[in-house]
Amino acid sequence: MRNRLIVLIALIVMAIDSTSEVTAQNRRATGQRVDLLVLGGTIVTMNATRELITDGGIAVSNGRIVAIGPRADVERNYTSRQRINATGRLITPGLINGHTHIPMVLFRGLADDLDLHDWLTRYIFPAEAKNVTEDFVRVGTRLGLAEMIRGGTTTYCDMYYFEDAIAEETSKAGVRAVLGETVIDFPVADNKTNAEAMSYVERFVSRWKGNELIVAAIAPHAPYTVSESHLKAARAFSDRTGAPIVTHISETKRELDDSVKEKGASPIAYLDRIGFLNDRVIAAHVVWPQGSDLDILKKRGVGVVHNPQSNMKLAAGVAPVPKMIQEGLLVGLGTDGAASNNDLNVWEEMDTVAKLHKVMSGDPKVISALQAFELATIRGAQALHLEKEIGSLETSKRADLLIIERDSLNQVPLYNIYSDLVYATKAADVETVIINGRVIMQWRRLLTLNEAAIKRDAAVYREKIIKSLGTQIEK
Repeated sequence: MRNRLIVLIALIVMAIDSTSEVTAQNRRATGQRVDLLVLGGTIVTMNATRELITDGGIAVSNGRIVAIGPRADVERNYTSRQRINATGRLITPGLINGHTHIPMVLFRGLADDLDLHDWLTRYIFPAEAKNVTEDFVRVGTRLGLAEMIRGGTTTYCDMYYFEDAIAEETSKAGVRAVLGETVIDFPVADNKTNAEAMSYVERFVSRWKGNELIVAAIAPHAPYTVSESHLKAARAFSDRTGAPIVTHISETKRELDDSVKEKGASPIAYLDRIGFLNDRVIAAHVVWPQGSDLDILKKRGVGVVHNPQSNMKLAAGVAPVPKMIQEGLLVGLGTDGAASNNDLNVWEEMDTVAKLHKVMSGDPKVISALQAFELATIRGAQALHLEKEIGSLETSKRADLLIIERDSLNQVPLYNIYSDLVYATKAADVETVIINGRVIMQWRRLLTLNEAAIKRDAAVYREKIIKSLGTQIEK
């Protein structure tokens, strides 16, 4: 009798468990179906209140975040065949590299420890003239994309040649980008005249208009390499098409001095005088603003991209970023090209921007860890004029996010999330990268690029470049 009772109780318990499981399955089945669920982990939202969600969940549909909140709520209301368990990890917005020249990774280490003028005129321009082709650009872009994906960069802003090819490679890899086709007043690899360049830009911007990942832009190189009439033409093109303008402004003291001597004004004041600046301009560097220059940039809504490591390496100077932040300018972070950095690692830029400005100001409170992380996320999005789409994890924004390991040796013990992200986290700690709702790297495995082939192609170009320059480089 006793044995029968035990069996009966066991059957009842099994029935209850089975009913509970069926109920849970039915509840999941009745939830709204989405493309992807990211569940568990601590979500670093970077929203207006800088909310942190412990044991959170994110639902993604059609490339956008449709829900974000406690895991239990998201799991109760949404269902998906694709689920990623992020328990014990951090979930952050994707990083934004606001300024680079992506194919120039193939010139990494070619010429170092030189001032900008010598670096450009004696090495980089000759190397480009002898080597840059559309194939070179494609090979370099794939190498740069692989490096940036591994480091958690989900959006980058570029300026180079054959930008249409860069757009194709970037789109295939599933990465988001603002891509500026260079306009410059001397013959370059893809266009020999301004007329050719403007025609190229016209086709380029038209082709990519409305693309979910690619924002096509015009990129007049700088006020010292593009004439006033051509700068005005670039602005007119932007007005007509809505395309952003990507450019370099006030990178060196020499540029400032030459501008004052030749134009009677700083580069920023000169560009404002000719009607070039507006809220579609993305200005790299801005190391040497003078007088009311920052007021001009703020008034015109210009995005500014600070490139601390490149500027340090070329001894170009230090941009007044704490003042820019204090005065409410739109400012983000960039690596510049790997030929002058020598990598595309935004984690290093975050660490550098905080420490550089502390030592420059003598104030350890300047550029906090939170502010440094803002520069690589939501502030970086503002600098690219994309803050409505990216830069934070919020409902209706693009699903560009990272899953980051929290227990690597360099992160233990963890006291403060922002301190850990800026001062301790490394590119190698990024485990999974999602862009526009698509998993681009999962558990450190690239899903859209062939890493072995990329390395082989880069090695071939290394030999070509050495041969073309007649230069012996240590192997």
